[in-house]
Amino acid sequence: MTRLKDSVAVVTGGGRGIGREIALRQAREGAKVAVLARTATEIEETASLIEDEGGQAIAVTTDVTQYSAVENAFARIASEFGPVDTLVNNHGSFQAFGPIWECDPVAWWRDVEINLQGTFHTSRTACSTMLARGRGRIINLVGGGTGNSFPHGSGYASSKAAIMRLTECLNDTTIAHGIRAFAVDPGLVRTDMTEKQLFSEAGKTYLPAIQQLFDDGIDIHPSRAALLIADIAAGRFDVLAGRLLRGVDDRDVLEKEMDALAEADGRALRFSAIEQQKL
Repeated sequence: MTRLKDSVAVVTGGGRGIGREIALRQAREGAKVAVLARTATEIEETASLIEDEGGQAIAVTTDVTQYSAVENAFARIASEFGPVDTLVNNHGSFQAFGPIWECDPVAWWRDVEINLQGTFHTSRTACSTMLARGRGRIINLVGGGTGNSFPHGSGYASSKAAIMRLTECLNDTTIAHGIRAFAVDPGLVRTDMTEKQLFSEAGKTYLPAIQQLFDDGIDIHPSRAALLIADIAAGRFDVLAGRLLRGVDDRDVLEKEMDALAEADGRALRFSAIEQQKL
């Protein structure tokens, strides 16, 4: 398939796991892909895998918490590939496990910085060129704690809920200019992050439910999210801009239901109508 032919995609956290799968899928659909992360060897490997399949890719070592580094990365991407059409914010950190009185405050805040501040930095930078062209899509990955309490993952959960709200705010301020923002929950995927939750002492102590979910057969393949994100990049789900889409969704069913979901204001971070009346 070449439905993303001649487009430019940026995938952060693209060195391994879900990010690598997203980058590979974007390339297979015809996009030129810039792979961003802090670890050069990993993103270089992803870029090589894309090139081995006949695609175009560059690896750009970037710390998304540093705004100047993000600006420099996007400048390089523009010079080598052209302006960005699709930004996928897949970077993530989940290092602080446990109740808040036991969490390392530095690690807790670092999770928030990487997840939320990094997403702000890349989105702000991408918007400048997207606004000039009157088009673009920004896709932010969320996850556990986005819409519910996650007591022993409070830093991660707080950042992901904030990313959901940022996605809604971003979409509401840019959709009139042709830019759409989406949130995607890939579901429970076996990654380096979940490996740490499974096998570290803190993870075993405070997040035993993760092991139980895997034992129960809950293990979503990263290709589900990658295919969904390719659909979003191609415009299939534009009706659901500003909302949450899930890797576990049946994409054909979602397409049939998306008008009703939008009409009902579903898949959004909202109080219920009854709760709003009480405020």
